[in-house]
Amino acid sequence: MATTISVIQMTSSASWPTNAATLASLFSELPVTRPQLVLIPEAFSHFNAGESQLGRYAEEIGSGDVQTVIAKLAAQHGVWVVAGTIPIKAGERYAAASLLFDDTGKQVARYDKIHLFDAAVADNTKRYEESAYTVAGNNIVVVDTPFGRLGMAVCYDLRFPELFRVLRAHGAELISLPSAFTKVTGAAHWLPLLQARAIENQVYMLAPNQWGKHNDGRETWGQSMIVDPWGEVIAQQYEGVGIISAQLDMKLLKAVRASMPVAQHNRFEVTFLE
Repeated sequence: MATTISVIQMTSSASWPTNAATLASLFSELPVTRPQLVLIPEAFSHFNAGESQLGRYAEEIGSGDVQTVIAKLAAQHGVWVVAGTIPIKAGERYAAASLLFDDTGKQVARYDKIHLFDAAVADNTKRYEESAYTVAGNNIVVVDTPFGRLGMAVCYDLRFPELFRVLRAHGAELISLPSAFTKVTGAAHWLPLLQARAIENQVYMLAPNQWGKHNDGRETWGQSMIVDPWGEVIAQQYEGVGIISAQLDMKLLKAVRASMPVAQHNRFEVTFLE
């Protein structure tokens, strides 16, 4: 059975109604094939409200307008959805939660971003301090889907290969990576890191990204893509808002793993440091 992956690229603003309208329009353009997995970028609901302001929009898990809209889109179109990241209440702060919805609109998995982006970047923002407002996750998430075993990660996680090794050890065959890579870091590292994680772990990397100049002056890289287990980019969109789609070839995945069984050859274990 052929399965379709669709990756959405956005230029999200601080306005949820505006971003929701963009999503509704993009979902209406999805390929007709089913089953289908649709992936939305990180921070799609309130991108440039500022990390210090996102707490105002944080929702309780299982309720809230953003989760309701995504659940309805999933059910309306009969697709599975990886909802980039949504701010979910965590005490006085919030978690950057990537939520998986099935094709009936039911939430079936949650991954909270583990690695928080505290870094200096030579762009308009200069300094990023996610940990000042965001609670880091501490759970590895791999879930069975009609598309294969899905491991979940977010953006800055991409720089930590140990996480992806653990996801593969837990059976991941495809890994979601909703992102909002900065223009500076994206230009330098986005493609090689995605290809490396795909090649090392012999998985499909599914990477929706934010793109363009946002209302607060922040610039994101774009180049949303799907990378196969051999490291080939099988679909990508460099610029603009839109959708890319591809069908997964699980025979290719099995062939790559059989011809070069790196998981069996690996002589190292990875420990998760909480």
